[in-house]
Amino acid sequence: MRKFIPFLKKPPLVPVIRLEGQIGQGGRALNDAGLALAIERAFSRGKPAAVALAINSPGGSPVQSSLIAARVRRLADEKKIPVHAFVEDVAASGGYWLATAADDIWVDASSTIGSIGVIMAGFGLTDLIARHGIERRVHTAGTSKSFADPFRPQSEEDVARIRALLTPLHQNFIAHVKARRGARLEAGADLFNADIWLGQQAVDLGLVDGVAHLKPKLREIYGDKVRLLPVTTRKRGLLSRFGLNLGEAALAAAEERAMFARYGL
Repeated sequence: MRKFIPFLKKPPLVPVIRLEGQIGQGGRALNDAGLALAIERAFSRGKPAAVALAINSPGGSPVQSSLIAARVRRLADEKKIPVHAFVEDVAASGGYWLATAADDIWVDASSTIGSIGVIMAGFGLTDLIARHGIERRVHTAGTSKSFADPFRPQSEEDVARIRALLTPLHQNFIAHVKARRGARLEAGADLFNADIWLGQQAVDLGLVDGVAHLKPKLREIYGDKVRLLPVTTRKRGLLSRFGLNLGEAALAAAEERAMFARYGL
């Protein structure tokens, strides 16, 4: 009935976007294309007092992390709506990149924060195929086309090329964190060596703003009558509903599970 009485002030509205899982393309992963509509909806539905991000991510693609965070910031700046991030188990690597899209970051005392670094991993299978009498035949046009082939011995040139790729990615990450956290970062602290910290440690280093949980903190900021509106971020496709992509889903779940396991989760 309240909505039909125009002079009655409505309680503050805060849409909550859940960003849970690894960041990347396809499957269950968080990515900009898949989240675009949900993020746009959060900033445009009604007149939100703020937008909250509920984050539980071990990271993933640096590009998708950057695109998602940039979309959040762009809308927040355009509409002048504050953004608050609340970390659950982990906001590491790309997950922390997402958290820095917010104006402030709140964590649990046991949340895992940080891993401000870049990783490229793979396998070397040269001895395996040699033991089985398998010969690897590769023909390329361009000297770098077989770069990092797991079936060929790793060369010094390959290592140098990998480092040449990872270093600027790491510098991009560092620049983003410094731009978003600014003077809040602990001066002189070694924050960019891919280390991780628990909640209060991250607060002391300026990586996050305090220990607090989503509902009580938003009530503290916007009052006890604040309305929290969950925003749906994932829709199941037709094939998924009929269980026709179980193999792909199982592989994606296993990969995500391995990423969380790096942080003891």
